Amino acid sequence: MENKERNSVDTEKIKEHWAATSDDDFKTMNQLYNSQSYQWSLFLGHISVEKLLKALYVKLHNKHAPPIHNLYRLAELCKIELPEEYADWLDTITSFNINARYDDYKREFYNLCTQEYTESWINRIKELREWIRTML
Repeated sequence: MENKERNSVDTEKIKEHWAATSDDDFKTMNQLYNSQSYQWSLFLGHISVEKLLKALYVKLHNKHAPPIHNLYRLAELCKIELPEEYADWLDTITSFNINARYDDYKREFYNLCTQEYTESWINRIKELREWIRTML
Protein backbone atom coordinates (compact mmCIF):
# COMPACT_ATOMS: atom_id res chain seq x y z
CA MET A 1 0.00 0.00 0.00
CA GLU A 2 1.31 3.43 -0.88
CA ASN A 3 2.03 5.88 1.89
CA LYS A 4 -0.60 8.27 0.51
CA GLU A 5 -3.32 5.60 0.78
CA ARG A 6 -2.35 4.73 4.35
CA ASN A 7 -2.56 8.36 5.39
CA SER A 8 -5.81 9.15 3.62
CA VAL A 9 -8.76 9.98 5.81
CA ASP A 10 -12.19 8.52 5.11
CA THR A 11 -13.97 11.79 5.78
CA GLU A 12 -17.41 10.40 4.92
CA LYS A 13 -17.01 7.70 7.57
CA ILE A 14 -15.76 10.22 10.14
CA LYS A 15 -18.61 12.63 9.34
CA GLU A 16 -21.15 9.83 9.72
CA HIS A 17 -19.58 8.78 13.03
CA TRP A 18 -19.88 12.32 14.43
CA ALA A 19 -23.49 12.61 13.24
CA ALA A 20 -24.53 9.19 14.58
CA THR A 21 -22.97 9.72 18.00
CA SER A 22 -24.56 13.18 18.09
CA ASP A 23 -27.95 11.51 17.60
CA ASP A 24 -27.18 9.06 20.43
CA ASP A 25 -26.23 11.93 22.72
CA PHE A 26 -29.39 13.83 21.76
CA LYS A 27 -31.49 10.79 22.77
CA THR A 28 -29.61 10.59 26.05
CA MET A 29 -30.17 14.32 26.59
CA ASN A 30 -33.92 13.72 26.33
CA GLN A 31 -33.76 10.72 28.67
CA LEU A 32 -31.88 12.79 31.24
CA TYR A 33 -34.45 15.57 30.89
CA ASN A 34 -37.28 13.08 31.44
CA SER A 35 -35.53 11.78 34.56
CA GLN A 36 -35.20 15.39 35.82
CA SER A 37 -31.43 15.41 35.58
CA TYR A 38 -31.57 18.82 33.97
CA GLN A 39 -27.97 20.01 34.24
CA TRP A 40 -26.65 16.75 32.73
CA SER A 41 -29.31 16.93 30.06
CA LEU A 42 -27.98 20.32 28.96
CA PHE A 43 -24.41 19.04 29.13
CA LEU A 44 -25.32 16.27 26.66
CA GLY A 45 -27.14 18.86 24.56
CA HIS A 46 -23.85 20.70 24.24
CA ILE A 47 -22.08 17.50 23.24
CA SER A 48 -24.72 16.67 20.61
CA VAL A 49 -24.36 20.10 18.96
CA GLU A 50 -20.56 19.93 19.17
CA LYS A 51 -20.50 16.59 17.36
CA LEU A 52 -22.76 17.85 14.56
CA LEU A 53 -20.54 20.89 14.09
CA LYS A 54 -17.54 18.58 13.93
CA ALA A 55 -19.33 16.46 11.32
CA LEU A 56 -19.92 19.63 9.32
CA TYR A 57 -16.29 20.69 9.70
CA VAL A 58 -15.12 17.30 8.38
CA LYS A 59 -17.50 17.56 5.43
CA LEU A 60 -16.42 21.09 4.54
CA HIS A 61 -12.65 20.70 5.08
CA ASN A 62 -12.01 17.00 4.35
CA LYS A 63 -9.94 16.61 7.50
CA HIS A 64 -10.39 15.86 11.18
CA ALA A 65 -12.19 18.46 13.26
CA PRO A 66 -10.10 20.34 15.81
CA PRO A 67 -10.25 19.03 19.40
CA ILE A 68 -12.09 22.05 20.80
CA HIS A 69 -15.40 22.40 22.61
CA ASN A 70 -16.31 26.03 21.94
CA LEU A 71 -19.36 25.81 19.70
CA TYR A 72 -19.13 29.34 18.34
CA ARG A 73 -15.48 28.77 17.42
CA LEU A 74 -16.33 25.48 15.69
CA ALA A 75 -19.05 27.22 13.66
CA GLU A 76 -16.59 29.99 12.84
CA LEU A 77 -14.02 27.44 11.64
CA CYS A 78 -16.70 25.89 9.42
CA LYS A 79 -16.99 29.32 7.74
CA ILE A 80 -20.77 29.16 7.68
CA GLU A 81 -23.10 32.12 7.78
CA LEU A 82 -24.19 32.24 11.40
CA PRO A 83 -27.31 34.20 12.36
CA GLU A 84 -26.64 36.43 15.40
CA GLU A 85 -29.27 34.65 17.47
CA TYR A 86 -27.62 31.27 16.80
CA ALA A 87 -24.21 32.72 17.66
CA ASP A 88 -25.59 33.81 21.04
CA TRP A 89 -27.15 30.39 21.59
CA LEU A 90 -23.87 28.64 20.79
CA ASP A 91 -22.07 30.77 23.38
CA THR A 92 -24.63 29.92 26.06
CA ILE A 93 -24.72 26.22 25.17
CA THR A 94 -20.90 26.13 25.34
CA SER A 95 -21.19 27.26 28.96
CA PHE A 96 -23.22 24.12 29.75
CA ASN A 97 -20.06 22.10 29.10
CA ILE A 98 -18.13 23.98 31.76
CA ASN A 99 -20.95 24.55 34.24
CA ALA A 100 -21.97 20.90 34.45
CA ARG A 101 -18.42 19.60 34.87
CA TYR A 102 -16.56 21.82 37.30
CA ASP A 103 -17.39 21.87 40.99
CA ASP A 104 -17.09 25.63 41.42
CA TYR A 105 -19.90 26.13 38.87
CA LYS A 106 -21.97 22.99 39.44
CA ARG A 107 -24.20 24.15 42.32
CA GLU A 108 -25.05 27.46 40.68
CA PHE A 109 -25.76 25.75 37.37
CA TYR A 110 -27.84 23.06 39.10
CA ASN A 111 -30.03 25.78 40.63
CA LEU A 112 -30.37 27.54 37.27
CA CYS A 113 -31.51 24.36 35.50
CA THR A 114 -35.20 24.35 36.29
CA GLN A 115 -37.55 22.30 34.15
CA GLU A 116 -38.63 25.44 32.27
CA TYR A 117 -35.08 26.70 31.68
CA THR A 118 -33.92 23.28 30.50
CA GLU A 119 -36.93 22.78 28.23
CA SER A 120 -36.34 26.18 26.65
CA TRP A 121 -32.69 25.34 25.91
CA ILE A 122 -33.52 21.86 24.67
CA ASN A 123 -35.84 23.46 22.12
CA ARG A 124 -32.99 25.74 20.98
CA ILE A 125 -30.59 22.81 20.81
CA LYS A 126 -33.11 20.93 18.68
CA GLU A 127 -33.46 23.93 16.34
CA LEU A 128 -29.68 24.31 16.02
CA ARG A 129 -29.27 20.61 15.30
CA GLU A 130 -31.91 20.74 12.57
CA TRP A 131 -30.20 23.81 11.05
CA ILE A 132 -26.76 22.17 11.09
CA ARG A 133 -28.18 18.99 9.57
CA THR A 134 -29.42 20.98 6.55
CA MET A 135 -25.74 21.63 5.76
CA LEU A 136 -24.63 18.02 6.14
